[in-house]
Amino acid sequence: MKPFVRWLGLLAVAAVALQLFFVLRIATMALLDPQSTAFQRSEAWRVRLEKGRLPWRQQWRPYEQISDKLKQAVIASEDDGFSRHDGVDWDALEKAWQKNARAEAQVAKTQAGKKAGAAKANGKPVRSPKVVGGSTITQQLAKNLFLTGERTLLRKGQELVLTLALEALLSKQRILEIYLNSVEWGEGVFGAEAAAQHYFHKSASELNALEAARLAVMLPRPKYFEKLPNSSYLAERAGVIANRLAGAELP
Repeated sequence: MKPFVRWLGLLAVAAVALQLFFVLRIATMALLDPQSTAFQRSEAWRVRLEKGRLPWRQQWRPYEQISDKLKQAVIASEDDGFSRHDGVDWDALEKAWQKNARAEAQVAKTQAGKKAGAAKANGKPVRSPKVVGGSTITQQLAKNLFLTGERTLLRKGQELVLTLALEALLSKQRILEIYLNSVEWGEGVFGAEAAAQHYFHKSASELNALEAARLAVMLPRPKYFEKLPNSSYLAERAGVIANRLAGAELP
């Protein structure tokens, strides 16, 4: 029993030490720009293994040198309550859980109606439900900075702790600044400046409303839309977001 208790104690100490490490890392970000994120490093490693090269376009730009239109577009598209919530939009999170539960129940019902070993509905394979996240900008930043992309309760719990730490130690402007400078906008394209140069051959400070809206709409699936620049959905959704810019509250 004693060895078990000892190992349990060591695990608890390790968990606390890890949280302190994360808190210290976040605290330094109040003054120092992060050089890279966990997501960027994992993507760089993946691309290097697959293609034998290491594309990486990223140019840090201070908050003031990023177009307000891009800030408004990202908030309008990704997290319209960003300036008001404490890092977690509990209503959006609850709706996402409910939607995911309904989708999973529908798939289970479809599969249950088939004979054992059959995994087709109306001649087509039964698809896994699309997972809806309901994540805020702060939650996305927490995940990108420190965590993997796996979907487990443990990882989601760690994401929540990091989100609250980010909100407690950094201003909303700083959170948005780090997010806009590190988020992925294509394969090897990270941050607003690299995205503006890659897609529009101009600085992030010069983006107009429609260009900013197009970049914002790309965020959930940047590599997908990078390959489909003429997507009708991208154009239509960008128009919708461009019309919402005035209502997006900046921190």
